[in-house]
Amino acid sequence: MEGVVVSATKAGASVTISVVSDAQGRFSFPVAKLATGDYKLRVRATGYELDGAVTTDVVLAVTRSVDLKLRKVRDITPQMTNAEWIASFPGTPDQKKFFYGCVGCHTLERIAKSKHDAAGFAQVMKRMASYANNSHVERPQPRVRARDTMRDFGPEADELAAYLATVNQSSGAWTYVPTALPRVRGKGTRVVVTEYALPRKLMPHDVIVDGSGVVWLSQFDEQFLGKFDPVTLKYAEFAIPVQRPDYPKGTLDLEVDPEGNLWMSHMFQSGVVKFDKKTEKFKVFPLPSGVVNEDSQQSMVGPQRWTVDGKVWLNDAGIPGLHRLDMATGKFETWKPYQNMKGQHSVYGIYADSKNNIFFMDFGGENVGKIEAATGKLTLFPTPTPRSRPRRGRMDDQDRVWFAEWRAEKIGMFDTRTETFREWPVPTPHTAPYDVVLDKTGKIWTAGMNTDRVLRMDLDTGEFVEYPLPSQTNIRRVFVDNSTTPPTFWVGNNHHASIVKLEPLE
Repeated sequence: MEGVVVSATKAGASVTISVVSDAQGRFSFPVAKLATGDYKLRVRATGYELDGAVTTDVVLAVTRSVDLKLRKVRDITPQMTNAEWIASFPGTPDQKKFFYGCVGCHTLERIAKSKHDAAGFAQVMKRMASYANNSHVERPQPRVRARDTMRDFGPEADELAAYLATVNQSSGAWTYVPTALPRVRGKGTRVVVTEYALPRKLMPHDVIVDGSGVVWLSQFDEQFLGKFDPVTLKYAEFAIPVQRPDYPKGTLDLEVDPEGNLWMSHMFQSGVVKFDKKTEKFKVFPLPSGVVNEDSQQSMVGPQRWTVDGKVWLNDAGIPGLHRLDMATGKFETWKPYQNMKGQHSVYGIYADSKNNIFFMDFGGENVGKIEAATGKLTLFPTPTPRSRPRRGRMDDQDRVWFAEWRAEKIGMFDTRTETFREWPVPTPHTAPYDVVLDKTGKIWTAGMNTDRVLRMDLDTGEFVEYPLPSQTNIRRVFVDNSTTPPTFWVGNNHHASIVKLEPLE
């Protein structure tokens, strides 16, 4: 069987190494990845399981041959990815897109196995609108002021509730057959994946690697900045000051400024936070009185070029719009780009170019926006695909913005110099790409919360390679370490308290 993920965990260890079987069903672990000891093996291949527990001993530099026999499972559903559930559900493409908004807090198995009727789902949706983004099914955080269901679900809320009742077990057995997607093939099997389990139930949202190989992570529902050394496996935390005790806790975006310091968006706690790596101290920049309100939410910060003019950009989902902080005076300026526009619009990913002009993603709609640093002029550029819902990405050294078109199932690029777009559709349905980054070799990386797969695209040929992950992985921010050859991919597992490193073998 090709495309089966085989994982090995040493007894008593917090690190799991995984490889993928080739077209002949063969798999092998690089000798440098496994130390001497006893290992438990597991597999991931939707619809199959090991025919009994398998353990083996490893002695350094001595080959161990292990034959793994798989059997079909009686119940496929606990193994299914969100993308497999969506592909199995009946419904129109627009109806299925609704599920993309559910997987931030839990998997779709929870919905499929529920017994709510339409009225019950209407109450569930009302409750969901009362929770903050920084929530998990086990740890929901209520908003100080609940959103109107119209804000999250629109005028079709009742129709959506009725649709949800057609995919669950409210009327008895499902009308559809839960079905697995095809496993990866070819180049997608040439990979090694390392999972580092964190010491407690954290929600690592953004994971980045600095020049010394140290991993830093923002915690989505707690007031801590995390630091992890993948060599020593030591983990440390730095407490972030609480600004608004009654509001949801946690941070989201984690960025590096030209001086090497770390910045985080402070979400519902207001404003942004700077961490000085030399002193290991925080400085907090909350929104001032008259700007901050009950709906203020800073999910993104743009300090990438602040030394150009001494100003830092940040978004505000509560407006929706952006603020700019003058570091010398502490003064904030505000832009509201959608005041005279109909429909749902928002500001999510923000990226500064070489002049500290800011470019932002209209996650509610389809625009890439620009605010000129010198004049304050605001311009919106619609993506070629309507309602693409651009989410996050990165600005490269040629002032091109690479971004994920979450709803359109595409990778997008906006050349800020020529003001032109390009788009590339991703190969697997319901990927819902979240973030995009360009590596030093000209490869584009992306992933999302549905497929448990990482995608790499060759920019020259347009060829995609999909790498399967060994565990259910709620992927948000994606990061590429260009100091290795080939570049190494990193991501946080936001729901299962681990950090994931993916090393392609070609």
